[in-house]
Amino acid sequence: MSASDEALPFFVYGTLRSGGRNHAAHLAGRCADIRPAVLDGAALHAGPGFPYAVPDAAPGRRIVGELITVRPGAYAGALAALDALEECRADGTGLYVRRRMAVRTAAGDSRDAWVYLAGPAAEARLRERPALIESGDWANR
Repeated sequence: MSASDEALPFFVYGTLRSGGRNHAAHLAGRCADIRPAVLDGAALHAGPGFPYAVPDAAPGRRIVGELITVRPGAYAGALAALDALEECRADGTGLYVRRRMAVRTAAGDSRDAWVYLAGPAAEARLRERPALIESGDWANR
């Protein structure tokens, strides 16, 4: 596993959250731990049936989601499945890009996690038709 694929937990904020359709398809049975978490300094935008996260330094911007730790034996498969789902390409031109970012758990701890942010194709859509989710919570939009 390369440094860019370090076995970090995933911060999920849309259809990959527990109970979501993509959680069932890609993460169910692979999780060692799921806990509420927040990504500060980012905004959530509605896409066509799924959300996009974008960095946003406006005061109070945050995204509500979950910090998911995948079982070690299932990690490589989960990482490959999520990268494929999010159309995350090594050259950074995909629908999403995977970035290492600090997230805050409900207990107040800061943890590094993989976060899928809007990539160039998604950012172009958002410039044309922004759809900010003010609550920062896909489940409460």
